[in-house]
Amino acid sequence: MNDLEAYFNNNTGRVMDKWMHYFDVYDRHFSKYRGKEIVILEIGTWHGGSLQMWKSYFGDKAKIYGMDINPDCKNVEEENVKVFIGSQADREFLRKVKSELPPLDILIDDGGHTMLQQIVTFEELFDHVKPNGVYLCEDMHTSYWTRWGGGYKRKGTFIEYTKNFIDKLNAFNSRERSLKPDSFTRSVDSLHFYDSMLVIEKKPREAPVARQTGEITLSGPQPEYKGLALIKLKARYMYRHKMNRLLNFFGLPFKNGDMIQ
Repeated sequence: MNDLEAYFNNNTGRVMDKWMHYFDVYDRHFSKYRGKEIVILEIGTWHGGSLQMWKSYFGDKAKIYGMDINPDCKNVEEENVKVFIGSQADREFLRKVKSELPPLDILIDDGGHTMLQQIVTFEELFDHVKPNGVYLCEDMHTSYWTRWGGGYKRKGTFIEYTKNFIDKLNAFNSRERSLKPDSFTRSVDSLHFYDSMLVIEKKPREAPVARQTGEITLSGPQPEYKGLALIKLKARYMYRHKMNRLLNFFGLPFKNGDMIQ
């Protein structure tokens, strides 16, 4: 049991509600910030219990901000804790908050969990997270719940939206014009998908570089093609290459997914 889970289990402060598997994820990605001068924003303060938990966990040097649509949540403010009141689906409100907030080390989206709220929040606030910060969205299971606008493989859900992040993370390796490195590619070090959660760890990146060291001491059998055999080999390769490009144009897989053999 880590310190966050212990705090939750022994909580005598303001009420909070958490899925129990979240605590390991929190501690895994947040522990490096403990005791440091950091800025954290949690969207969805509810009764303020988690704000108190973050204050206890990160220490007195942390500046903690909350955001909620309920005006009563302003009452949970205390030393080192400030709450903004407004809708996370309101881009203008988010931009106003961003203008008043210092750059964030940690952003936790635990708000209304609708598809629009999660997407708008990411689009407006992700760039306000520091170059080595963490963006965490939780309760993403609503992407599978119709009431919240979700559904399995339904277009427009936050789950489907974030699947594109995998392509963006790997865009340095793309050889197609439709996938080029962008600001996300250059600023994200890793994606961590958990049950109902996504953690994005940021770090400035450049195109990956491959190197080789050491001495080659083994050699496998290399078949030699000459004459007609070589012509057939080249013709076979060109046919497969052109066929693969044609299938790719229509978004279809190559036979057995194999182009090399």
